[in-house]
Amino acid sequence: MTKRKEAGATPSAKNKSESLSGLTEITSGLYLSNAAAARNRILLTTHRITCVINVSLEKASSVSSDLEYLHIPVADTPDTFLLEYFDAIADKIHNVEAMGGRTLLHCAAGISRSSTLCLAYLMKYNGLSLLDAHTWLKTCRPIIRPNSGFWEQLINYEIKMFRKSTVHMIHTPLGLIPNIYEEETRNMVPF
Repeated sequence: MTKRKEAGATPSAKNKSESLSGLTEITSGLYLSNAAAARNRILLTTHRITCVINVSLEKASSVSSDLEYLHIPVADTPDTFLLEYFDAIADKIHNVEAMGGRTLLHCAAGISRSSTLCLAYLMKYNGLSLLDAHTWLKTCRPIIRPNSGFWEQLINYEIKMFRKSTVHMIHTPLGLIPNIYEEETRNMVPF
């Protein structure tokens, strides 16, 4: 994915249909999935994955000795400090792609932890604002939804990188949420 060229493209219908149970292509060198898909040797081989990054408390067994595995043992809770991994994981994904490889980033469901790290990568290496990165990622994998603590860390990361933020947290009856979920939340709980 180049900085702006592919960011404006629309993911294929095939990509969207695979996003719930299989591997979702985010960029030519980055895929996102849940833990079950990450254990599927056929999927990993078909998509030519060379590096698997597991962002969950559960340490999965490797399905192939040909793959590089990294494990970031973190919980999916708002008080988990994931920001400390943003740069290292983004750099790793970038370096794997520079060497001609492909990275699969996953957590238990492929919804919160791994999507948070994908958003950080898209900001750092594709020059996307947090809002644009979220729009792109949600188009590729509609089920993403980082928890509120991860959103706050992403907002801080965007401010650090671009000296401004395109997303902000708002107070709702459900607690703090990013403003991009405001309309959806109002439809569930009027406030």
